[in-house]
Amino acid sequence: MLQNAYLMESDQENLRLDIKTNVAAVKSQALWAGITPGMRIADLGCGPGKTTFTLSQILQPQGSVVGVDNSENRISYATRRYSGKGINYVCRDIRHSLLDLGLFDFIWARFVLEYNRRECFDIVKNITTILKPGGILCLIDLDYNCLTHYGLPPRFERAFLEISKELTNNANFDPYVGRKLYSFLYDLGYADIAVRLTAHHLIYGKLTDTDEFNWTQKIEVAAKKAGYGFDEYPGGYEEFYEEFKRFFSDPRRFTYTPLIECRGPYHVLKSRLILLCP
Repeated sequence: MLQNAYLMESDQENLRLDIKTNVAAVKSQALWAGITPGMRIADLGCGPGKTTFTLSQILQPQGSVVGVDNSENRISYATRRYSGKGINYVCRDIRHSLLDLGLFDFIWARFVLEYNRRECFDIVKNITTILKPGGILCLIDLDYNCLTHYGLPPRFERAFLEISKELTNNANFDPYVGRKLYSFLYDLGYADIAVRLTAHHLIYGKLTDTDEFNWTQKIEVAAKKAGYGFDEYPGGYEEFYEEFKRFFSDPRRFTYTPLIECRGPYHVLKSRLILLCP
C-alpha cells in the first residue's frame, strides 16, 4: 500500500503547501544556510513554488534557481503562480540521476526526506552529485513529526501512535528523519557541518485558520490512507475525526514539532569517495 506514492497527495495539496509556507521562516532558514546573491541553487521537492520564489528573491540580481518536483501538477501550479526572473521549474524524480541539470552552488531540500524513509540516504547521496566542490547542501526536516501534543484523550493518543506506525511501515513515511540529517552529511564527506534546532509548529491558544486547514488536511488525507482500523472508536474514522476537531480547536491544546536544519559545504575526501559510487 502506498509504497511509491506521495503520502499527502490530494486535490487540495497544492493549496495546503502554498498556504502553510511561511515566507519569513524560509528567508531566515535560507540566510542561516548560506544562500547569497548570485548563486545557482536547486530547490528539490519545490512543491507549488512559493519557497522557490522566496529563495529567488535572495539571489538577485544575478542568481538563479531551479525548482524540482516529481509532480507535474505542482510544477504546472508553480509555473503559473510563482515564475519570475532567474526561476526555472522541472518535473523530475530526485531518486534518479539529476546530472543533466548541471552543477549548483547550493542545494536546498526542505520537507522532502520525511516522505522517503527507505531511500532518504540514497537521495542525499544522489543530490550530492550535482553540487559543486565547496558548494553547500542544506537539509531541513522535522523530528517527532505530528507526534508531540499535550492534552490528547487517551484513545485518541493510542490511535495517533498506531496511525504513525502504519504510515511508517506502509507509506514510506519517516516521522524521525530530522535526527538523521547530520549523519547523512557526515557520512558523505561534508565538512564544517552546522546544525540548528527550532520549532516548526508551536500551537497554543486560539487556533489560526492556517493551522486549522493544514492539520485538518493531515488528518483527512494521511489518517485515511494509513489503513488503520480505528478500533478504539465505535463510529470508526468519523468518530476519530470528530474527536480530533474537538481537541485541536480547544485553546488549552499544546502542540509543537521540532525542526532540524543541517548545512555543510562539500569537499571530496578520497576516504569517502566510495560512498558516491553505485
